[in-house]
Amino acid sequence: MNISCFDELLAAARQQAEPQCLLFVFAGVELPAEATQAQRQRFEQGQGGALVPLMCVDKTPQELPSFDALVAEARQFTAPGRDWVMVFAAALSGTLDKAPTSADADGPLQRMVESIKRGAIESFIPFDRQGLPVRLV
Repeated sequence: MNISCFDELLAAARQQAEPQCLLFVFAGVELPAEATQAQRQRFEQGQGGALVPLMCVDKTPQELPSFDALVAEARQFTAPGRDWVMVFAAALSGTLDKAPTSADADGPLQRMVESIKRGAIESFIPFDRQGLPVRLV
């Protein structure tokens, strides 16, 4: 499946045979303390840095009308000086016509956070602040 924007992810989740729970981890970018001078210069130019998970949430596709709604909700929980630059998304399928609960999502959300800290992000879709997918290289 090719997702070209966040709202396509929502549409795809709503069309699945089993109810879905969408998992989101908002991440900022920081310069590691051990960064070289060259890495510091690149960071000052808006490149590089380390992804730092800031907050996470689970939502059913029905609870979330659009990317703008997710951004508005995130704004309420963003700590001053800790703004996010991208949000990583994943889906958790329900079973037997029963959507996963927030309690069901806790473990997978924590594993997402730990994966992002390690840089193991290949199983998530990262979106920028405009709701467009990001290709990380």
